Amino acid sequence: MPVMPGKTALLELLKQEGVRVMFGNPGTTELPLMDALAGEQVMRYVLALQEAPAMAMADGYAQASGQLACVNLHVAPGLGNAMGMLYDAQKAGAPILVTAGQHEQRFNFTEPLLWADLPTIARPFVKWSAEVRQLSDLPRAIHRAAKTALAPPMGPVFLSLPGDILLASEELDLGAPSRVARNMRGDAGAVAQAAAILAKAQSPVIIAGDAVPQGDALAELVALAEALGAPVYDEGMASRAMFPSSHPLYRGALVRLPAAIRGMLAQHDLLVSVGGDLFTLSLPGEVESLPEGMPVVHLDTDPWELAKNYPEQVSILGEPKVTLPELTTAVLAARSAQEATKAATRLEHARAEGVASLKKLHAMAEAAAARHPIHPLALMQAIGRVLPAEAVVIDETISSGTGLRRFLKSDDAQSFFGLRGGGIGWGLPAAIGAQVALPDRPVVALIGDGSALYTIQGLWTAAREKLRMVFVIINNSSYRILKQRTNAMKAIAAQTDTYVGMDLDNPKVDFLKVARGFGLAAHRASTLADVQDQLKQALRHDGPTLIDVEVDRSWKPV
Repeated sequence: MPVMPGKTALLELLKQEGVRVMFGNPGTTELPLMDALAGEQVMRYVLALQEAPAMAMADGYAQASGQLACVNLHVAPGLGNAMGMLYDAQKAGAPILVTAGQHEQRFNFTEPLLWADLPTIARPFVKWSAEVRQLSDLPRAIHRAAKTALAPPMGPVFLSLPGDILLASEELDLGAPSRVARNMRGDAGAVAQAAAILAKAQSPVIIAGDAVPQGDALAELVALAEALGAPVYDEGMASRAMFPSSHPLYRGALVRLPAAIRGMLAQHDLLVSVGGDLFTLSLPGEVESLPEGMPVVHLDTDPWELAKNYPEQVSILGEPKVTLPELTTAVLAARSAQEATKAATRLEHARAEGVASLKKLHAMAEAAAARHPIHPLALMQAIGRVLPAEAVVIDETISSGTGLRRFLKSDDAQSFFGLRGGGIGWGLPAAIGAQVALPDRPVVALIGDGSALYTIQGLWTAAREKLRMVFVIINNSSYRILKQRTNAMKAIAAQTDTYVGMDLDNPKVDFLKVARGFGLAAHRASTLADVQDQLKQALRHDGPTLIDVEVDRSWKPV
């Protein structure tokens, strides 16, 4: 076995696991790693200016590539800075190896500056968390971490790397990667039981979750939806393209309020969840989201999500890619000729309803097109009309993105990524990670102004890496969603029309100066024509571009 320093072994182990890009922000405890990178020819180091955007970049890269991402942070404050974005990555099931430099072990008992028990800090938000205590364990630790992150259900893992481990040298057997096979078929008996229920349903509805795009199972879900004649909704926090947006059975994302969910479900007699979470809510309600007695059939890769909040008639642990075709075949075989005829009629009606609802949404957007400042719905329509089919959209519009996915040509598993965890500031740096992962596709980030300011320094990384991408700032100079929800309380703020800490206009942020200061091309759009012209130009620009769009600030119900 060769004698090898830990810092070199770390890079070789990461390359064994398929890692070719490392995101990070270095500090003193990372200096051995940075020294090793100075002689590295394969690994690309993408520098972020703070750990939160570094974490979100790795998240965007992991989701867009479907491969293991790696991010390196700096001791306790660096890990602390990244925790909000690590929460988002956990909720999205992003396979990320999160590493942090740690002080040399020989004086950690004295609790030196910046030291803390790093694995304990990370543990609530990762699948596995540990510290490497001796160099001989490093290969086992890296291989275990990679295997765990990529095993279903995927998610981030954490390793603390003390400086003495990276500086030490000894004979090392680097071992080899292992993978848990992903194509886990659902139990045959459960599939048959579910098929019998689905065959007799009179008005089924499907909720799709991120297990569908993670397993590249959009086509398989389309086949089931068409066999059932069922409309398809995204789960409430839609992090991916769960279903082709151009398909007439697609209805968009669920509203994250119990009464709204219940009202939709009340129109149906069976809920089929394919990786969909039941239910992540924004606010509590007076009623349960699921109507009493409504049967549920649920397929998921995560046993925790099965029957988590509600009883289910059938719960199937399996991958949608391989289980859905078996379920669809079983449904077709189980139903009678009369049931098949009814399903065909349902499909025809559901298609017509989808076409009509999209036409109505377009009409609403067109009716708002003449408003000034720009109405958000009209903006989403204008963007959808300009973007090419191969565009990748990163969505953190928060309160301004109504209708977005229905307006987009978003038909493949890598075409759309949204904020799954809800911790804002994710979208701008996640778009950078997605562009690094998908260099041949145009990436467009649609980001609220409040969200952008959480991680605005990510723009510098986009310029440094010379990424051809576009950041569209949806600028209402406020935390609009907080005003909406505070007003809905009908208490002091609503009675006095006073909303503390929710306006961003004194002083108003000049996003053009900020972006240009970070090295981007930047433009301001005040009309829909400006938006479309500037977006077309930005898609041709050889580098990153920011477009600041002032939108209607109104937020009270009319």
